[in-house]
Amino acid sequence: MAEAGRKPGTPGAFSRWMQKKMNARMIRKVRGGKARFMGMDVLILHTVGSRSGQPRETPVAWFGDGDGAWLSIASGGGSRNPDWYANLMAHPGKATIELSGRGPVKVEPHRLDGAERAQAWRLISTAQPRIAKYQSKSERQYPIVRFTAR
Repeated sequence: MAEAGRKPGTPGAFSRWMQKKMNARMIRKVRGGKARFMGMDVLILHTVGSRSGQPRETPVAWFGDGDGAWLSIASGGGSRNPDWYANLMAHPGKATIELSGRGPVKVEPHRLDGAERAQAWRLISTAQPRIAKYQSKSERQYPIVRFTAR
């Protein structure tokens, strides 16, 4: 799929196409019961496009945060928030997740700030130290979202 406003074959179109292919492959893996990438658990986040209103599926890494709660980081390659985050914030009441071997679960997303974010960051960076290194290379603080079952 070409980036909005770009025709296939123009700069940026290949990277969008490649990302779409990689996402589709990871979604198949999650649905097939192999929900790990680079040592992290992966779920499928279902959102609605912030501008298009169309359904979206995005594989995202998650970290457990107690019974019925999952944490995800909106790193977006370091430089900006990912599209899934914008979609989630625009339509939080329409979010669902799929975990490996389970059907969709309706969730309530909550962006963490202050002490809640600090506690979640400790949990995540302890589980995956490379994320702290990744964050240190960015000038912005990555949002952390907690999903709880509705």
